[in-house]
Amino acid sequence: MTPQGTGARLHDMSHPSDDPAGRPRRYSLDGRDVEVARTAPGLHIVATPIGNLGDITLRALETLAGADLIACEDTRITRKLLDRFVIGTSLTPYHDHNAAKARPMLLRRLAEGAAVALVSDAGTPLISDPGFKLVRAAQDAGHPVTALPGASAALAALAVAGLPTDQFFFAGFLPPKQAARRTRITELGRIPATLVLFETGPRLAATLADLATGLGAREVAICRELTKLHEEVRRGDLAALAQQYSGTEPRGEIVLVIAPPQAAAQPSAGETDTLLRAALARVSLKDAVGEVADVTGMSRRELYQRALALAKEADHAAPR
Repeated sequence: MTPQGTGARLHDMSHPSDDPAGRPRRYSLDGRDVEVARTAPGLHIVATPIGNLGDITLRALETLAGADLIACEDTRITRKLLDRFVIGTSLTPYHDHNAAKARPMLLRRLAEGAAVALVSDAGTPLISDPGFKLVRAAQDAGHPVTALPGASAALAALAVAGLPTDQFFFAGFLPPKQAARRTRITELGRIPATLVLFETGPRLAATLADLATGLGAREVAICRELTKLHEEVRRGDLAALAQQYSGTEPRGEIVLVIAPPQAAAQPSAGETDTLLRAALARVSLKDAVGEVADVTGMSRRELYQRALALAKEADHAAPR
């Protein structure tokens, strides 16, 4: 069946369609060649599968086949994807270690009117990779930038974790050294949202132990090898799973999804007044409101109105 909405068409492999430079602009799908037009000039952010190659989108295949150049983290990994769908577009590396040198070359190609596709090793580019600097530079130079959505390990993990998704915070990888990792965990612990982290197998046990120490008894889902043959999701509290993984180094890509902190109980009106009176006796009204708001999580506007009333009461009660 011809892919819909992509401008591509199936054709017999004995009649290839080549671009002016002589390269066939096509990909193979289910044993049939799909001829595509040249991708429009500009930078195209293309999501690729996080494991199962069947998760590639038709639009992504068309764009990769029709592009003039594909910038990728590791050419060996991206080449496997291109070989699977018989795509002959040239590859060039773009990663943390060469980005400063590679970026000017890619901007030069864009200035010449080239269609450049940016991919990561897996999933959506710019998530824990240097792509955002290229996107910003391309936009600043006036080049079109287009996103082709698709697979994302963070979103896939959220979907299967069974934890709240109304608010979540993606924190990437935690620092590898324990002192810095614990400091970062303390910072993350204050965020009133589900946390999403990436981690490696060799560091998983140590990270879980530090998370249990820093965050307390929170539920976590450990999502490993999502969309792949040995996909696994383990759920439990941080301390218990830290114990389970102690001394082990699981293989594969790992995403941690951690439940948000328990909402603190709101103080009663009497307790709030007590806190405000104590603060007003020491600091200004503005500082008293800020202090109590930080402690209780209550609205500053609400606290300000109550603090004004208490201040007036105290003023009237004072000896004349």
